[in-house]
Amino acid sequence: MNSPLGGTLPNPAPHTEPRLSPAVTHDAVVVVPGIMGSELHDTATDNVIWGLANPAWLAKAWLTREGLTPLQLTPAELAGDYSRVQAPRLLQTPAWSPFLRGIEPYHKLLRTIGNTVAHRDAIMTFPYDWRLPVAVNARRLAQEARDHLQRWLDHSAHADARRQAVDERPARLVFIAHSMGGLVTYAALTSGGDSDLPAGTRGVMTLGTPFLGSVVAANILNARQGGPLPLPHARLAAAAATMPAVHELLPRFLCVEDALDVRRLTPSDVAGLGGDKDLAKAAEDFFTTLYDQPLPHHRPVVGTRQNTVQSMKLIDGRVTASEYCFRTDTDGTVKRDAQGAPLRYQVWGDGTVHRESASHTRRTIPVFAQHGAVANGREARRVIADFLLEDDHLGPDQAEDGIGLDLPDYAPAGTPWDCVVTGTDDPSQVECTVAATDTDWETSVRLEASEDDQLGAKVTLPSPGLYRVTAKADYGPTVTQLVFSGTAGKDAPDD
Repeated sequence: MNSPLGGTLPNPAPHTEPRLSPAVTHDAVVVVPGIMGSELHDTATDNVIWGLANPAWLAKAWLTREGLTPLQLTPAELAGDYSRVQAPRLLQTPAWSPFLRGIEPYHKLLRTIGNTVAHRDAIMTFPYDWRLPVAVNARRLAQEARDHLQRWLDHSAHADARRQAVDERPARLVFIAHSMGGLVTYAALTSGGDSDLPAGTRGVMTLGTPFLGSVVAANILNARQGGPLPLPHARLAAAAATMPAVHELLPRFLCVEDALDVRRLTPSDVAGLGGDKDLAKAAEDFFTTLYDQPLPHHRPVVGTRQNTVQSMKLIDGRVTASEYCFRTDTDGTVKRDAQGAPLRYQVWGDGTVHRESASHTRRTIPVFAQHGAVANGREARRVIADFLLEDDHLGPDQAEDGIGLDLPDYAPAGTPWDCVVTGTDDPSQVECTVAATDTDWETSVRLEASEDDQLGAKVTLPSPGLYRVTAKADYGPTVTQLVFSGTAGKDAPDD
């Protein structure tokens, strides 16, 4: 552009210079969502049985007698006939589930990836029936990823983008997998029936994947017979008891406190707390075989500094979960104090998956985010974009200081509940709001300092619906969590 003083000024948008190559990848990307991250359609009734996230649908699903019945696996499905339910697309609007603290759609993640690939046709999303065994979805993922790669290799945009690549190598696959999607990806690459797929894969990035399971899954199964809980939790427990996938999310690390011993959860324990012994044993056998092979080209992103259950006690068939875990020496010996009691450690996590379960390796990329929102977080999306561009920068070795949220997942309308922000006791540093996901209602939360390096406030939601709590500090990232509000009172009447 011309300068009033003569000559030219630098281009105000240097990235538009025609000689500057675009910052894009020529690889093919596959996005694999987590549990409850795909819409589900019942072909027998022609109804959407998961994915219409509005207050009326959520209330029907969680607060009526038959609301979740379509999600339960039928005898035919348990026998291997999976034709009844199809997964047409990824979740489009926010959803909610007890214990999982809300599930955000993947719009921001897909926009980030769309801005980083050579052409939108290089992106494949993989919606799947998240109720089914990981191995079933893994075999389909392996085939569909192979087909996607071949379509992209034949695409004219790939031919153009490939010329910018080092040595003009042909495209390979990059998997971006959230939560249980990381387990599906792991199985697809190691036992999905395509032995050449790892060679066609450049990298796998997992986001909050419970490689060693989560105590939250035990809480889900135990809700029918555990301590007093709101009605939605019991509804989920009844459906989850039929789901192989939920049993595959059970913890597979030392997590059960038994007097002065610490042990792993057994299939008999699972039956006692409300699950299915056979499904638990099948899950145990599956992972024993799966983890004989390493996940190739893996980069794990883990959530941290969010209060997360990491261990449990089983008392008369009831799960009592705790926010601490145990450690062992390399020979498997549990670390103990001078009196012989197991030492307890706080390692946090993303509110659902504790940090040590989210990776098989010590090298991780930590971010401050709740489990259901980690894939959409700014920090994770920046890391994903770098990963797609094959940047050497893999994110910080340790996360900067940040805040966390500790909220109930279910809050009856009109009933006060505790909104807790962890990581600071200075209310001047944090801005906190609560907003409805489907209306313009929003309110600021006036936080006050409490003990234990926390801030807290009482919040009352005006009506049933789905709400997003957002906490933003003067430093570090913003954290969010979804809270579902139902009819006031412990239980809501059935229709």
